[in-house]
Amino acid sequence: MDNNYRLGIFYGLGAYLLWGVLPIYWKLLQHVEAMEILASRFLWSAVFVFLLLLATGKLDIFMQETKTIFSTKKTACCMVLAAITISFNWGIFIWAVEAGRIVETSMGYYIGPLMNVLFGVVFLHERLSKLQFAAVGCAAAGIAVIVVHNGGLPLVAITLSLTSASYGLLKKLIVAQPMTSIMLETLLILPLAAGYLYYLSTMGGNVYQSCDTSTLLLLAGAGIVTATPMLLFTACARKLPLNILGFLQYVAPSISLMIGVLIYGEPFTGATAAAFGCIWAGLAMFIWSQIRR
Repeated sequence: MDNNYRLGIFYGLGAYLLWGVLPIYWKLLQHVEAMEILASRFLWSAVFVFLLLLATGKLDIFMQETKTIFSTKKTACCMVLAAITISFNWGIFIWAVEAGRIVETSMGYYIGPLMNVLFGVVFLHERLSKLQFAAVGCAAAGIAVIVVHNGGLPLVAITLSLTSASYGLLKKLIVAQPMTSIMLETLLILPLAAGYLYYLSTMGGNVYQSCDTSTLLLLAGAGIVTATPMLLFTACARKLPLNILGFLQYVAPSISLMIGVLIYGEPFTGATAAAFGCIWAGLAMFIWSQIRR
């Protein structure tokens, strides 16, 4: 095993482990409204990534890539839509964690890769192999189990997978370094985030006017816990083949699932187990199709 491969595994595991334990971080802020956490996440992510750009001497690259992205209407619209999509994804995830629905968020991120396959067919006119078609069918069967049992769609899981797949599709159309992309996405939403916090301050107070030191540090740390795994993943993707990345991406929802059930005592009923069984069967088919390719 060469050094690049070892580093790639190290970076990849670091990224997915951090993403996997993220529900614990948001649970520590459960006393803060989800929208305030989301606004703070954009605020402090912008600060943290800006400092990284300064420290690494990549501010000029950021300016050049920003100019290129906004030089055409197509890429500019894609960047704006990507920022909106990731804000919905982050917001739903934070709300779901606070609402005690971590298990459902893990289901959403298990479905995500299969939703990417479906998006490839619908938007990029890619062709599915029989095995990939069966994999998507298994995921649909898993959702159907939840619908029959609960009498409704698992909206958190579906919305997270849809926004995740939409974000990935939009980012295919934008050529930029990760820090540029993160910085632009946070800057585009930052006026809304800052405006929301200011509005709360005029309507009786936002979290910053009444929180203790530990809450303030956790809110400020939202920038670090947002950007760090994304940067680790980028470093990992440059060093590892796609089939290894395909396996690693299931580390995060697996950890989240265990956290939801074992730490926070969320229910894992027979219907939930059956739904996950269908989704895992679909993922096994999907992974096997990637290995065969």
